[in-house]
Amino acid sequence: MKYITSREELRTVYKPVSDGAVRKELKALDGHCVSFIGRSPFVLIGTTDGQGHADVTPKGDKPGFVGVLDRNTIAIPDRPGNNRLDTLENILAEPAMGLLFLIPGMNETLRINGKAKVTADDAMRQRFEIDGKLPQSVILVTVEAAYMHCAKAFMRSKLWQPDSWPDRSTFPTLGQILTDQMSLDQSPEAMDSWLDDAYAKSMW
Repeated sequence: MKYITSREELRTVYKPVSDGAVRKELKALDGHCVSFIGRSPFVLIGTTDGQGHADVTPKGDKPGFVGVLDRNTIAIPDRPGNNRLDTLENILAEPAMGLLFLIPGMNETLRINGKAKVTADDAMRQRFEIDGKLPQSVILVTVEAAYMHCAKAFMRSKLWQPDSWPDRSTFPTLGQILTDQMSLDQSPEAMDSWLDDAYAKSMW
């Protein structure tokens, strides 16, 4: 198999980029971007450790959980998770970050690229308090590029169309998957019960 190894070769495979695709990129958030972030309950965060290892992690909460501090800065609270800290450790090594904001039922997405820092500042954490509980840290992102991404991927996948969704009963639960992958002695049912309990106790 022959692989593409240069930008020039890659560009011969595709049509030239359209003027609109270039011009739509903003260097700071405008009112539409702020509104989109305020309605989004879910964002995907892409990072790298700077040594060739990449990671994408989801963050989700009530719509508007990501704060817009100004036209160039957003803040993402980090709630309890598995404590692997892949994203946070990557930021410390390489601050470049890519974000993809989603709104359920909407095929268009908002992409943001920028540089990130991590803070455990009390005042900043208190801005994102929920029921008396603070995030463990906050990711501050300096916006370098922001633009709306077209709907084709969501339209092709029919992501928001329930009639295209698979029957959940036809594939295993997470408990079954983890029991198999980790060669656990406990039953899949016990693992599922443990997961449900852990989710209930550590959501925020």
